Amino acid sequence: MTQSKDFHIVAETGIHARPATLLVQAASKFTSDVTLSYQGKDVNLKSIMGVMSLGVGQGADVTIKTDGDDEEAAMTAIVEAMETEGLAE
Repeated sequence: MTQSKDFHIVAETGIHARPATLLVQAASKFTSDVTLSYQGKDVNLKSIMGVMSLGVGQGADVTIKTDGDDEEAAMTAIVEAMETEGLAE
């Protein structure tokens, strides 16, 4: 069963290079598919180019979905990365 969680981006710079890299690194530790959705577009959260291509700014609402054998652990890691970086609430 797919996990899904909505986030409201609060960081002034949105998801720019450094936080995007941290999210990609967190997602890449897992075998599950991890998807970032923003304004009707879905990208693989394991792809730095995909994440950067969305141009997610402050005030944006995004959804992260995990699907696979370790989807719960993957979602937990992503939530932690978002909160640790002060990216989202």
